[in-house]
Amino acid sequence: MEFVKGHGTENDFVVLTDPDGEIDLDAGDGALVRALCHRRRGIGADGVLRVARTDAPVAVAAGVDAGAATWFMDYRNADGSLAEMCGNGVRVFARHLLVAGLVAPGTHPVATRAGTRWVTVDHQGPVTVDMGPAILGPTSTTRLDGLELTGVAVDVGNPHLACVLPAHLAPRLDALDLARPPAHDATLFPRGVNVEVLTPLADGAVTLRVHERGSGETRSCGTGTVAGAVAALDAVGRGTGAVTVHTPGGTLVVAVDGATTTLTGPAELVARGTWGAPVPATH
Repeated sequence: MEFVKGHGTENDFVVLTDPDGEIDLDAGDGALVRALCHRRRGIGADGVLRVARTDAPVAVAAGVDAGAATWFMDYRNADGSLAEMCGNGVRVFARHLLVAGLVAPGTHPVATRAGTRWVTVDHQGPVTVDMGPAILGPTSTTRLDGLELTGVAVDVGNPHLACVLPAHLAPRLDALDLARPPAHDATLFPRGVNVEVLTPLADGAVTLRVHERGSGETRSCGTGTVAGAVAALDAVGRGTGAVTVHTPGGTLVVAVDGATTTLTGPAELVARGTWGAPVPATH
């Protein structure tokens, strides 16, 4: 089974080109995905991106509305669970489509479980994706590293709780333990939630860390970056604007215009190989 390894601001993925959806990623309750993503026994990644046609059975079974899209991004978290959408992943996905000769430079639709996302990609430079509207929900609380934090629910096609730290706690962001899943309101978030913790908006920028459901703390999260930017703007009474988001893995830019959001950042392919190939004996 051939694979490509890529990342967007160090949020990394194993990419499997499987046009007809023939690889069984559900067998053993996601055992193959967990094996691929394991950082000691596998390739190592935050998730798996399967490249399938929108008319493949896996896309049809997911209820994907293909629209103008030819390709479906079937995204799995590192623990094998399904995820609706991934902002860093869809940029890596689009870069792979371009490098593999499956699309030309330009703007293309990509089908996801959260709907179609339009991605603009070229051979060089950052990749921009129209993430759709980010919908603010009610406030809620989480508990992590001994702190009870208040955040706002944000729907970016998948669920988020974005917590803008009070000014006096902002200096503690780097030291917070986000390894364990933060507590959350299971009534509000019945399928789990990604939790972002970020500094208040200052000079158009925030610093953000995230715990992703099914993957743990990641170096970056595309949808989480959008959720954090929207929450930071909301905290200062703004519904639109551009926010530069600094994550442990790099910097992204989110633009919020009231009708939609866009996410711009790098997408790099770093390796390709064959999973399960026999290792030649050495003497």
